[in-house]
Amino acid sequence: MTGLGGGAAAPGDYVYFKSVVPLHKISIGSKLWRYYDFGPKAVPPLICIPGIAGTADVYYKQIMSLSMKGYRVISIDVPQVWNHHEWIHSFEKFLDSMNIHHQVHICGTSLGGFLAQIFAQYRPRRVKSLVLSNTFLETHKFAAAMPWSPLVSWTPSFLLKRYLLTGIRDGPHEPFIADSVDFVVGQVETLSREDLSSRLILNVNVASVGSLSLPDSFITIMDTNDYSAVPRQLKDQVNERYSSAKRAVLRTGGDFPFLSRPDEVNLYLQLHLRRVGVEPRPDLVQGFTRDGSSGSSNDHEDGNSFDDHPKDDGDRSSGSDGRKTEHSESGPPNSDGLVPTSIVLGMVSSALHVSLCACS
Repeated sequence: MTGLGGGAAAPGDYVYFKSVVPLHKISIGSKLWRYYDFGPKAVPPLICIPGIAGTADVYYKQIMSLSMKGYRVISIDVPQVWNHHEWIHSFEKFLDSMNIHHQVHICGTSLGGFLAQIFAQYRPRRVKSLVLSNTFLETHKFAAAMPWSPLVSWTPSFLLKRYLLTGIRDGPHEPFIADSVDFVVGQVETLSREDLSSRLILNVNVASVGSLSLPDSFITIMDTNDYSAVPRQLKDQVNERYSSAKRAVLRTGGDFPFLSRPDEVNLYLQLHLRRVGVEPRPDLVQGFTRDGSSGSSNDHEDGNSFDDHPKDDGDRSSGSDGRKTEHSESGPPNSDGLVPTSIVLGMVSSALHVSLCACS
């Protein structure tokens, strides 16, 4: 991506990130996964799941900073899944395809935090710890605010983007928050209609997080004290549910503190990882190189090379684990089945005054 929303230039550190960190795309079954994986392979990974408006790219500041300190970070796009059970199954298949069979550490923001909790509830043996940021326990409020949700699968892309962006606070911001908003708006522009539809459906499918077997001591709650699209009431419910969890409170940061306050967020992530037993391997880090590698010679000999996957944006070839490059179709009908724009526009416009909570 060479520019962001409104034609703004991409941040210099993001341009550099894109030049050295390879983007991977793999198909697992019918799901296309887009992700970054950077840092010593010998270290248990921190898997970052973005919110409804985010992509794998929104955690680029965490990938760059933490990997240079010897941590491994995997940042994913949420694939096109259409209910929470499909998400659980698909994410588990993704972990298997990455040969990650031990318990994982997950950092989730907003919808990503909700999906992380749902996965931890139904696959408790796969999750070691959670970092939850500006997130929620249930989706009932979002479903009530979106009465036209049955038409999401047939709504044109530009209307979905318009609705999605109503949840991001408009108006004056501190410069670092304004920059984070601009970046995320640019990422929204890269999402297809099917991407947007599936995420909105996940956000309004009525569900709630049940009891987790994970101890509160293995959970960190990282919230901002200023504005965020997730109502304070919903964030308070998370704090009440995990009353003994560690708190990481940022005075400001908006919806996207990982972009607007990266130094603070990265520090809290390091503290969390150390507390739950993840030891970094700075001895395996030499630095970023133009070919996307970031490991010592020993790291490469041990099979932990950072350039063992293609650096282009193409799909990886199929293997014995079932990954393939064919893009299977799934989900709602294609554009040939669109409801007339005039009908959908009227319904969506009537709901635009209601902010979509959890669009961080």
